[in-house]
Amino acid sequence: MVEATVSRDLAAARLRVAGLTTTAMLAFAANSLLCRLALAGGRIDPASFSTIRVLSGAVALGIIFGLQRRRSPVMAADWRSVVALTAYLVFFGFAYVSLRAGTGALILFGAVQLTMFAAALRGGERLSPAAWAGLGLALGGLVYLASPGLSAPDPLGAALMAVAGVAWGAYSLYGRKAGDPLAATTANFIFATPIVLAAALFWLTRLHVTPGGAALAVTSGALASGCGYAVWYAALRDLTPARAATVQLSVPAIAALGAVVLLGEPLTVRLVIASILTLGGVFVALRSRASTRRHA
Repeated sequence: MVEATVSRDLAAARLRVAGLTTTAMLAFAANSLLCRLALAGGRIDPASFSTIRVLSGAVALGIIFGLQRRRSPVMAADWRSVVALTAYLVFFGFAYVSLRAGTGALILFGAVQLTMFAAALRGGERLSPAAWAGLGLALGGLVYLASPGLSAPDPLGAALMAVAGVAWGAYSLYGRKAGDPLAATTANFIFATPIVLAAALFWLTRLHVTPGGAALAVTSGALASGCGYAVWYAALRDLTPARAATVQLSVPAIAALGAVVLLGEPLTVRLVIASILTLGGVFVALRSRASTRRHA
């Protein structure tokens, strides 16, 4: 009877983590789509997009936190997370001005992988051969998906996106230690807002905001970023660094498929094959790691 109860609780916990992780990956993909739609269409400049994004995220999270706690939130900031979040938001927005979507995603998540896997290996985490094979398959799918845009990427844009990837990897690693995901994410956004705003002042003469661009930035900030990052922090408590790094490889494929459905981009054979390789590789890597832990 006790074993059956423990088994049910374990299954429920795994289902909860899977649900949180899936929701977070969809939010990350939505951010890529919203950013691409806003910047590529000339609806807003990158500095304004980043500023409105972080401000709307802070406001939305502050309201949710206040309603949940029924009092004004008073939180201490984790300055490492604040700096990492700020760097990601700023460099991500400016990088997409000169990079194609596929190239940008490959550079971003390549940098995330290197950052989080380095931390995982340094912390003593080990991958099984099957997990390495799944990871290689997923990375191969990303390379195949982005290969048309790999020729001569803009050096500055590539460097900015690489910094954004390292920053996001660091932000995810710090998030694994957050006791209260909602409180931590709210604090991070609130304290990152004035820093992003100060950075935008250097772009003051080139600010350009249309109502449509502002709406896309608000949607990205309040929903895909603010709420999405809080969900990600909740999932990270039950994910190892390598596992958290691996699952994020699904984001470019999800974003590419979302672009077909929502932005009217063509559904190509390349996209279908790359998505199967990437998502299949992630599945193999995650399943192999779960199996290794059960039989350890």
